[in-house]
Amino acid sequence: MRMNLDLFVGQSGKLGKDIQSAIFKHKQQQALLLSRQGFAGDEQADQKHHGGPDRALHIYPQEHYAYWQQQYPEHPDFVPGAFGENISLTGMTEEQVCIGDVFQIGQATVQISQPRSPCFKLNLRFGVPDMALQLQLTGRAGYLLRVLEPGLVTPGDSVSLLQRNWPELTVRIVAWQFFNHPLNSLFLKQLLACDALSASWQAKARLRLEQGYVEDWSKRLFGFLPRS
Repeated sequence: MRMNLDLFVGQSGKLGKDIQSAIFKHKQQQALLLSRQGFAGDEQADQKHHGGPDRALHIYPQEHYAYWQQQYPEHPDFVPGAFGENISLTGMTEEQVCIGDVFQIGQATVQISQPRSPCFKLNLRFGVPDMALQLQLTGRAGYLLRVLEPGLVTPGDSVSLLQRNWPELTVRIVAWQFFNHPLNSLFLKQLLACDALSASWQAKARLRLEQGYVEDWSKRLFGFLPRS
């Protein structure tokens, strides 16, 4: 279907005093090549935690911006592109799409690989100390995709669902369980049975099952580890 699909790319730069980030994206008016590493002209400052084949593309549902505008009515920055997404569009919220879904976007074929794990750079970007935590708690974090077939994508292109193999694993359910019931063994086994899930999320699920504890989220959410 044809939809209000906006494209964004950005380059790495300073975020605050000592942090490098490519979270500031710029809206594009022309077609862009989407390769297996992401859109041409897009960068990731921290390639350990961002980017790569499993996380080549970030989609953020445009519907969420009304929520953030209501929460922060005097904040000017809650507009499409603000969360560092590559694609902003309607009709594909976390409740409406599933891990492993395959879509045709323009000439490219993509697959949802994981929910986004929000990080502390969002706190700095918006000047809100717990912004990343809010995204995690509300489930309004968007999701990441891998590129199965590269191709050109143009603003306003059509998006078509080609395949859905795990309808029980909506992005919303997966994120909610992963962050709110992180040691649910039945759920973790369900995740590991989904071969479309990103390697990093599979590794975390496997460690939780084997070791019985949850990785510390403090550095990801707030930029520091708790003092011992």
